[in-house]
Amino acid sequence: MDIRTKISLFPHSPGVYRYYDAEGNVIYVGKAKDLHKRVAQYFVPKERLTRKTAVMVSKIADAQYSVVDTEADALLLENNLIKQYKPRYNILLKDSKTYPWICISADEYPKAYLTRRIVRDGSRYFGPYSSVVHARNLLELFSTLYPLRTCNNRITSDAILRRKFRPCLNFHIGKCRGCCIGAISRQEYNDNIEEIVRLLKGGGREMIQHYKDLMLKASESMDFEQAGIYKEKMQSLEKHYSKSLIMNTTMGSLDVFSLIFDSGEAFGNFMRLHDGAVIQSLNLGFKLNIEEDQAAVLSMFVSEIQSKFGTLSKEVIVPFLPDVEMDGVEFRIPVRGDKLALLELSAKNAKEMRFNALKQREHTDPDDFRQKVLEELKNALGMDVLPVHMECFDNSNIQGTNPVASCVVFRDGVPSKKDYRHFNIRTVVGANDYASMKEVVNRRYSRMLAEAPDDLPQLVVIDGGKGQLAFAYEALAELGLTERLTVVGLAKRLEEVIRVGDPYPLFIDRNSQALKVLQRIRDEAHRFGITHHRNRRSKAQIESALRDIKGVGEKTEQRLILHFGSVARIAAAPVGDLAALVGNELAERIHKSLNAD
Repeated sequence: MDIRTKISLFPHSPGVYRYYDAEGNVIYVGKAKDLHKRVAQYFVPKERLTRKTAVMVSKIADAQYSVVDTEADALLLENNLIKQYKPRYNILLKDSKTYPWICISADEYPKAYLTRRIVRDGSRYFGPYSSVVHARNLLELFSTLYPLRTCNNRITSDAILRRKFRPCLNFHIGKCRGCCIGAISRQEYNDNIEEIVRLLKGGGREMIQHYKDLMLKASESMDFEQAGIYKEKMQSLEKHYSKSLIMNTTMGSLDVFSLIFDSGEAFGNFMRLHDGAVIQSLNLGFKLNIEEDQAAVLSMFVSEIQSKFGTLSKEVIVPFLPDVEMDGVEFRIPVRGDKLALLELSAKNAKEMRFNALKQREHTDPDDFRQKVLEELKNALGMDVLPVHMECFDNSNIQGTNPVASCVVFRDGVPSKKDYRHFNIRTVVGANDYASMKEVVNRRYSRMLAEAPDDLPQLVVIDGGKGQLAFAYEALAELGLTERLTVVGLAKRLEEVIRVGDPYPLFIDRNSQALKVLQRIRDEAHRFGITHHRNRRSKAQIESALRDIKGVGEKTEQRLILHFGSVARIAAAPVGDLAALVGNELAERIHKSLNAD
């Protein structure tokens, strides 16, 4: 049956539809209030579809559907099917890590501990916590208020009666009440556990008031020691919740969702509040493989939170309405007051997630990052093409001696060291940076035009200001290359970019990656040039010391340097040692000449 004929038979009912490709793979899962109308929207003239959606539709070979009772049921089924099939064109969760939970174990004497695995053994789990630090701070608070056991012993009433265990160090230092030896009753121990459960469910303010009442009652009965214990617990709770409390307690319980969209991605934050304190918080990322309506992404986010945390609160704060209504849940868009502040706080968390994701991508996806840097550099310099091939020139000399120049090459934003070149200045006498720059640029590109005319760079960077740039441009003009590549100068003092014919320098944002790549290629050219210049100076010094001696040629010089390591060691060597290499007469002459002073 033709696909268009098949979808024309879809019912006017809420449900979930699935698209298959020619190989039978599920490529898209969607929900609908009316299956017939929703699916028909994909099979319209191509011009009315977005580019990515049109590509998906072109691959549809078959379609199937499942009818459900309500939109909310369709949303949950859609979420489950997406997790099962992982369709190519669906919104996909990018956050696959497991968040920690606080577990209250199902023992006679329970433990409270952190875990990332949920085992259906009767234990109670609270969370998940997007911050491990926050979860550990809670456990630390519990250990301060209620010294519970942390051991892995299977403590039962029978084991206590048989005196199976001995108290550990935690008992002796006051960090455990010693339930393993019966030092605390099972009733009292489990009362402490229930108080921890109340705290995990968001009853912090209630517990603070509870300990305040107990403290006053103990004070009235003159039991000041016990009153002091209650006061310490009350203060520990107040200290903890002074960090967690963000709103007034009159708001009751509510959930908050926020979403930030950024070129094919969405970053969401969920917060659950009880009595003004955040008791759950989670960040999730979504990859949008086709153009999805923002309301649909929010619905998917809500569905995912339901699958993790269960039923939503009766009041849910959102930046915009989802495309699904849910029984017993009221979605609200705040415009002022504390609830708007809550939504802004949630959005701040989502933005922070986006920022961290982008920073992390700089290190985990270097190809994409380099592409973005080159795009940024192209736009900053006003170039027509991407500078995938860049070269930078630098001159080095000391008071005109041993003048050299260096050329370093970057391809795709990274050094291509096999293409680096050194130049010894041939035609310029003395310290003339301008003329030296013109010489090396002319030599470099006249040779490239002869040997590899298709490998010319898109960008040439000159280490220097207007003078060096002008002479480099003159060399390029003589070769007829000024229209085929862009040449700029990078001055060190203010890191300004000098352009030919522009009286004003270009100042690129100091924090931008575009400027950083220019600085990096300039610094690499300087390093490469200085190394070569230092080697030439050293060689010249050796030559001036040894070559001036009658009878010492290049081979003799090399033999002596390889044996002794330096001119200083040659000068200090006994004549007999020198004679073993060059003969008695020349050894005497070398020793006398090097020690003439």
